[in-house]
Amino acid sequence: MGATCYFTGKKTGRGMKRTWRGQAVAKGGFGLKPTGITRRTFKPNLQSVTAVIDGSATRVRASAKAIKQGLVVKPLKRKYGYTRQQKAAAN
Repeated sequence: MGATCYFTGKKTGRGMKRTWRGQAVAKGGFGLKPTGITRRTFKPNLQSVTAVIDGSATRVRASAKAIKQGLVVKPLKRKYGYTRQQKAAAN
């Protein structure tokens, strides 16, 4: 899917943006008035990472929060770093 985190399911949210004009009453004005309300989107901070999924390395889009929480398990970068137990588990 498009802008969706593989692990947490975070996706684009929607909301409104307000533009205000005027001076606050506490500062001697007549108060703030909204002069424009427009639609906007809130997008998650997605990163493209290589993660181990079902025993094989796969490129997925994960949110920065999922990476920080440790939900993403990254593969080893070099083959000679594998031990016998890891090779046996991979087979």
